[in-house]
Amino acid sequence: MSKTKKRFIAGAVCPACSEPDKLMMWNEEGVPHRECVACGFSDTLNEQGLSVPKELGTRVNQAQPAAAKPSVQTVQFFPNPKLKKPAE
Repeated sequence: MSKTKKRFIAGAVCPACSEPDKLMMWNEEGVPHRECVACGFSDTLNEQGLSVPKELGTRVNQAQPAAAKPSVQTVQFFPNPKLKKPAE
């Protein structure tokens, strides 16, 4: 197993956080990838060097969030004797 050599690209600006000189590039099986060390942004590039768009999130391809378990507590109210209405 060979380790992939990542290299910084001089003058490159991160498309997510606009930080200069923070992008690393590397190839995996002939496919170029890039990643920002400042914000964690990463993507894959095509043959022309353009970013390959990721699949848009829809209700079909996203995991359904688990419903929060409701925390139920019984509350009992007692009348306050100091707030009695005056007798008429």
